Amino acid sequence: MEREHDFGLKLNILSHKLKKRLNAELAKLGITGVQSRILHYILVHCEREPVFQRDIENVFGLSRSTATGILQLLERDGMIYRESVSSDARLKSIVPTKKAVTIDAQVLELIVGIEHKLVSGISEEEQALFFSITDRMSQNLDN
Repeated sequence: MEREHDFGLKLNILSHKLKKRLNAELAKLGITGVQSRILHYILVHCEREPVFQRDIENVFGLSRSTATGILQLLERDGMIYRESVSSDARLKSIVPTKKAVTIDAQVLELIVGIEHKLVSGISEEEQALFFSITDRMSQNLDN
């Protein structure tokens, strides 16, 4: 039995294609989607206050071992380093490197390019309608 309008399926397919394209492009930079989001978080938040592994675990809903693995890879690839905190030598804050800043800028450029491709041939009015409809669908699911 084929359904004419299966919004959930269409949204899932679109989401999958978008993630697949993004991950393929990010792989060329030597980084994964999750790593790029964590790196961006570190870059934004370390300017205000120290960022610790537990912050990454809480914000991204990661287990300790998963966060450890991701941060070890970022450290191995020269995008972050850990620095002892003067108030507690056991704590190590996560500090981004210049390479992290460069990679983050490249990731943003990549995302902008994919967004342009995604909405190619779609008018401003159609884009506004899309946001309106998806916002309403999200609200429907919240209720």
